[in-house]
Amino acid sequence: MIFVMILIGGLTRLTHSGLSMTEWKPLTGWIPPLTDTAWLEIFQNYQATPEYQKLNVGMTVDEFKSIFWLEFIHRVWGRLIGLAVILPLGFFALKRWLDRSLAINFIALFILGGLQGVLGWYMVQSGLVDHPDVSPYRLTAHLGLALLVYGYALWLALNLLNLPHSEFPELNQRGGTIALLVLITVTILSGGFVAGNNAGLTYNTFPLMDGRLVPAGLFELSPVYVNFFENVTAVQFNHRMLAISTVIVVLLYWVCRRSYMTTARSRGILDGLALGVLFQAVLGISTLLLAVPLILAILHQATAIVVFSLAIWLIHNGKPRKRFGSAQA
Repeated sequence: MIFVMILIGGLTRLTHSGLSMTEWKPLTGWIPPLTDTAWLEIFQNYQATPEYQKLNVGMTVDEFKSIFWLEFIHRVWGRLIGLAVILPLGFFALKRWLDRSLAINFIALFILGGLQGVLGWYMVQSGLVDHPDVSPYRLTAHLGLALLVYGYALWLALNLLNLPHSEFPELNQRGGTIALLVLITVTILSGGFVAGNNAGLTYNTFPLMDGRLVPAGLFELSPVYVNFFENVTAVQFNHRMLAISTVIVVLLYWVCRRSYMTTARSRGILDGLALGVLFQAVLGISTLLLAVPLILAILHQATAIVVFSLAIWLIHNGKPRKRFGSAQA
């Protein structure tokens, strides 16, 4: 559900649907407009936003519905995830089927999910005043917290599966794999700044940018650090360099470490990670060259989460064999 939620969030960004709902009703926002009057009221709220006034002047109510529904599904799906955590958690707690460690972790997961909802609304607010777009900082923070929630849930799931392992865990491999995860995460977050600045719609060539390996104008903004987050040229260049670095580092790790891994599972996960980053690179280049078609763009985001997942799984497979968190039947 969280994986799907991340993809729905990507779709709302790519289709410019995220600012169609100008109010946040976390408890009462389950029901969409059901009458023409209700639709007109919501549309009038949207007409007061910078996005309508600067980009979508003349949009009809029917056209507005096409962007409203995706954002509505996005928000309702988030609420469903909350229910999918809290309702079974309450039931299992009443039955005393959870140990203290697991209960604490699931409560923490629920709280993080709630904070993600708050951060999502904070992000949307940045696009309802002055500028017809959300802040790239808030967008990337929203993406980063989504990765944290997803990674946390995946780690808990792997703990509960309690898969059989070799007697000799890959403890000597974990440091390198953690470094891979950090690099993969930073690369994904740099993609958040690409999306937040619409940088994928510029420099649609590869490997050159404006005919150069290192384009001009990387540091034209002041202060210098702002270029890394707001300068379209620098943002896209940084994402390219991080993506290329990720591919190279993962492949080198695969070449140097695979033969030393003691379990077939570790080798299989690492093989998947190597194939995943190669496929992701092809997707990224194709998405850029074709000026961000919707299908390729969302597939690029999905593959990024798959690569992120494989890195987490590889780390988990090398952890000490003591089970963390258990359910008592």
